[in-house]
Amino acid sequence: MPEVTTPYRPGTPCWVDLMAKDQQAALDFYRDLFGWQGEIGPAEFGGYAICTLNGRPVAGIGPTMAPEGMPEPPVAWTTYLASDDADATLAAVTAAGGTTLTPVMDVGTVGRMLVVADPTGAVFGVWQPVDFAGAQVVNEPGALVWNELNTADPAVASAFYTAAFGVELPLMEGATHYWSLTVDGKAVGGVQKLGGSLPPGTPSHWLTYFAVDDTDSTVDALVKARGSVLAPPTDAPWGRYAIVQDPQGAVFAVIKAPTG
Repeated sequence: MPEVTTPYRPGTPCWVDLMAKDQQAALDFYRDLFGWQGEIGPAEFGGYAICTLNGRPVAGIGPTMAPEGMPEPPVAWTTYLASDDADATLAAVTAAGGTTLTPVMDVGTVGRMLVVADPTGAVFGVWQPVDFAGAQVVNEPGALVWNELNTADPAVASAFYTAAFGVELPLMEGATHYWSLTVDGKAVGGVQKLGGSLPPGTPSHWLTYFAVDDTDSTVDALVKARGSVLAPPTDAPWGRYAIVQDPQGAVFAVIKAPTG
């Protein structure tokens, strides 16, 4: 199992979580789909649940919560980028044209976080680890395998993430319209212009990919569990993937990497 035992480098996607209107229903859905284990957490952490795969943390699921006087946020998966210093990252994000959605906050003794939007409107989180670094297993069926920014303006987005996190965004080898989010010479995510299989009017967003053993059977199971398909299983050089939606409306992707 590809276990993560070293800290994530700044700018690397390190965690994903889902805020759901019905937290228990979401826990049940992803348990059945991916084999996750998780239960509603303590009240002092808003009931936030750490979901595990074979005993290792893979993702979080919590209840949607709106600040007083604010509308309830959408049900969505959020990608978190690692940071060594959340306050310094907030300053860099602001200087680079990003928007603060939640201020830097302490999460017990596990870490510090904030939620922001890049200049093209894509929302993401920032995570500074203290006792908890993030996902402890990746690139394994049922675990996080890729994070992809779909943006209305790749040039603006690239300039922002370079300035705010010090990452590089070269064109991916062999591609003409897909950029590699690169940290210390390693591709840790992707960036592309909105379009393709996404519905017209889709806003800029980060898309979470989970690895699966069989894309088609996973999609069949999702549909039987009242999920929906936005882009059906498709073969690509990087694997067979589909873009789907859980019963509460959260969008994510599943992919089986090519064999051999």
